[in-house]
Amino acid sequence: MKIEYHQWWSPSLNQNMELKVYGHNGVPLLVFPSQSGRFYDFEDHGMIHAIYHFIENGRIKVFTVDSIDSQSWANWDIPPAERALRHEAYDRYIIQEVVPFIRKHGEGYEQKFLATGASMGAYHTCNFFFRHPEIFSGMIALSGLYQLSMFIGDYMDQTVYFNVPLAYLPNLNDETYLEQYRQSKIIVSVGQGAWEDDMLRDTRALEQILLNKCIPAWVDYWGQDVNHDWPWWQKQLPYFLENILKWE
Repeated sequence: MKIEYHQWWSPSLNQNMELKVYGHNGVPLLVFPSQSGRFYDFEDHGMIHAIYHFIENGRIKVFTVDSIDSQSWANWDIPPAERALRHEAYDRYIIQEVVPFIRKHGEGYEQKFLATGASMGAYHTCNFFFRHPEIFSGMIALSGLYQLSMFIGDYMDQTVYFNVPLAYLPNLNDETYLEQYRQSKIIVSVGQGAWEDDMLRDTRALEQILLNKCIPAWVDYWGQDVNHDWPWWQKQLPYFLENILKWE
């Protein structure tokens, strides 16, 4: 398998950022790490191995990025308003730096591409997808929270609002956005086992919002033995990838 390491000084974040690329061809798949995770976590937790045949056969090319959660939502040392502003800088990093990098990385990458992540990575997947449907053609969100009360309680301002899918989606009536969602491939999955209660609640809430907006989505509830943990995400991702690539 072809693997590349890249790093550059991010003007959006004013710090060095790193990422890895796996594969030689295929649909670009942007991977967000779990809470405060690093660009290498996906590989270290067996997820690259789980989707190896998709990569080696040229069906996907995987781009794994760093998070800055410990500087934003999970930074307990600064007020929520400052955390939200730091996350907005991360949004600029992804959209203005990583996305152009991906598009220059291979032929045909001027088209939309896919996003995925587990746990906090699923939050980022969902939030980036719904905020930027001009960039993403689909998403696979595994065991995610889709609001931020675990981090900032009931605090809300405009910046926070536009980073909470369960807050902004119910009020979103712009058909430009809604039609792009309806033409996309949306997969949201959650287990019903240990440590999944909060994620199960948010997944059900997101499902209802999508139904109300007539946005097609595959919302998949796995069994009561399915825990919030990597071994299950290793099973889920290749299963959903096979299906989403058929749609592609």
